[in-house]
Amino acid sequence: MQGKLDSLEDRLGFRIYWLIIGLGLLIVGVIFINHLITGVTPDSTAVSIFGLPVFWYGVVIMGGIALGAYVVSRLARDRAVAVFNEIVPQSVQDRPLDSLSLSKSIEKKLREHHYMTVGQLLLQWGFDSGNLPLDKKETAVVGKKLRQANGVEREWLSNAPWRQWNPDHVWNGLVVVLIFAVIGARLYHVLTPSPSMAAVGIESPLDYFRNPAMLINLRAGGLGIYGGLAGGALGAWIYAKRHNLSLLNWTDIGVVGVALGQVFGRWGNFFNQELYGRPSNLPWAITIDPQHRLPAYAGFERFHPAFLYESLWSLFAFIILYVLAKRYSSRLLKGELTALYLIFYAVGRILLETVRLDSRTVSIAGLDLNMAVATLVSIIIAVVAAVWVIVRRKKQSASGGQVSVASK
Repeated sequence: MQGKLDSLEDRLGFRIYWLIIGLGLLIVGVIFINHLITGVTPDSTAVSIFGLPVFWYGVVIMGGIALGAYVVSRLARDRAVAVFNEIVPQSVQDRPLDSLSLSKSIEKKLREHHYMTVGQLLLQWGFDSGNLPLDKKETAVVGKKLRQANGVEREWLSNAPWRQWNPDHVWNGLVVVLIFAVIGARLYHVLTPSPSMAAVGIESPLDYFRNPAMLINLRAGGLGIYGGLAGGALGAWIYAKRHNLSLLNWTDIGVVGVALGQVFGRWGNFFNQELYGRPSNLPWAITIDPQHRLPAYAGFERFHPAFLYESLWSLFAFIILYVLAKRYSSRLLKGELTALYLIFYAVGRILLETVRLDSRTVSIAGLDLNMAVATLVSIIIAVVAAVWVIVRRKKQSASGGQVSVASK
């Protein structure tokens, strides 16, 4: 499958995910323009399966996550290939498959899955020999032939340096990351419930614990992005530690996918008619149906599309992070892309809170500081991340250190 995808992208001259991203942006763009013209928001239910509703909110969020993960998996493969090319001589890579003197049946199986050279075979072997289209005996034969091949180092077969960038880690680790991200996002919301939650009897975090059923009732209140990031980071740390991977190396490309996921994920708020901004008469202001308006703004019809602002900001962040990850990774220190994402999101959130409604504000000893909790958290994160980058850059400059693809 991977060989077919690589071959198709080589013929097209671009990555398939750009086509998917473009199509996704076109679809949501058409939906939004139609809303501006008609004032009608699509129903929040996408489809019903066996009588159970599937909401657009979940569809766009999971779609964004899947697309982001796909992009990250491709970036990981690019990193693996860069390390592979730096270590394995081109003369070894270009050797035809038949130079290994494999049996006709083994060679046929490999060729059917687009393994035409020793380099293509060696790259996958370094990732995981178990994923080759061979049974155990055939795999053992191939391993023996590779060990006997001139110029092939034993380390490449037992613990390949490019193994750390196996794209399968993206999909295997995603489950762990998502579980912890949802838990973290829910905890953040529980600890900082929005004022509108008073309508369902939640005025403080203690109210959740007085009514434990509300803790898992996601339909009555949502998820906090900062809690999701913290929980996801914990899940990534657990997975990285278990598989002996560098956490910061992976978060540096992981944040590219996170930013892309947010581009589409925020459209879930549009379908739910929630988290909108202050009343507005701007040409791009959205219409909120009466039943979804906050009581204090029941007399207003059109509001700032806060979700759109965050989606566009995330798109800008994604493009910057993607370009840096693809073209300038050798000039960056480990963890800098992660820090840059945090700064990007924090600055965007600070700006967004100037128009958002229904944000929990900071209260100290009963004194309301008239500042959203998210704003305070964003300021702290942006400052800490920026200082961390500056201090490390100064240390690197003082030591004259260099960053190489292989070391990353």
